[in-house]
Formats: sequence, C-alpha cells, structure tokens
Amino acid sequence: MNQRKLHIVLYETEIAQNVGAIMRTCVATAAKLHIIEPLGFPFDERHLSRPSANEFKYVDMVRYDDWAHFQELNPNVTLFCLSRYGKQPISDYDFTKVDGDVFIMFGKESTGIPKQILADNFETTFRIPMVPEARSINISNCVGITAYEVLRQWDYLNLSKVEVQKGENYIVEGNWKGLED
Repeated sequence: MNQRKLHIVLYETEIAQNVGAIMRTCVATAAKLHIIEPLGFPFDERHLSRPSANEFKYVDMVRYDDWAHFQELNPNVTLFCLSRYGKQPISDYDFTKVDGDVFIMFGKESTGIPKQILADNFETTFRIPMVPEARSINISNCVGITAYEVLRQWDYLNLSKVEVQKGENYIVEGNWKGLED
C-alpha cells in the first residue's frame, strides 16, 4: 500500500453535526482528521456519535489547542485551503505531483479560514465552483467533494472500488431478492 495520506484540517469548526459527518467521510476515505480548537460545541461522544453514524470511535484524529499548536506540530506541511476566495477550482491542481501527504484546511462555518492564513497560502487556496449568487456550500459537503477529488486523482488510493460487505456480485447474482437492505 502507498504511504501517501490525505489530511482534513478543520479550523475552529462550530457545528457538531458537520464534524460528525466529516468524521464519517474521514473513516470512509482513510483520511486523518485534524481539529483546531476552540470549537463551538462540546467535543464528546454524545454530540458526535449520531451525526458520525457511530464512526466517532474509528476516526484517525488529532486535536490542537489553537492554530499555533497546529503549526508547531506540523511545521513543514504544504497547506491547501478551500475558500470562496480561491481563484481556481480544486480540480485544477494536480495532486499526483505532490510528494507525500496532502493537508487541506476548511474554515469555521461562520467566517471561514482567517484571512491571514489564506493570504499566507494563497497559491494553494482553491474553491468549489458554484453559481455567483451562492455564498457557500455546507462544510461537510465541501470536505466530501474535495477529499474525493484528491482521491480520484490518486486512483482512489487504498479504497475499495467494489462492494465488499455483501460481495461485489451481490446485485447481479440476485442475492438481494426477497430481502430488505
């Protein structure tokens, strides 16, 4: 297996349901989740278990006290940012040319990534194209769109391309007939 890894970085996120959904995406994509505090909700299983579909306990995750703590523990990473202020779509970047792990940061729901962080990383700041009238897309949807774009470029590295739980031929062999999923 290739050692390259996708890292999802959440900056001071405010809504537990979004984080739970992002946890579920991280588990499904084998991405590591980085959470920069403070948060807008209590970080506990009661708030995160349901929106994560109980994936809370399986997520590969690191929490940081603040932005300085994240920088201290990750001093040499190239930070990719997703923001409405990016001037090119994430799909324009060739992630196959990145040597090593990819860290993608998403900002808090109310204000996004701080402007200074965006300015410091503007060459690697991207956006998801949308109609001009729309301000943003929900952060958990943005994480999914972005994660799968990177993984698509990596040919879905370490992910199964077929159904393994019920078997890849479950439908064509008719094993579902008379049963409910």
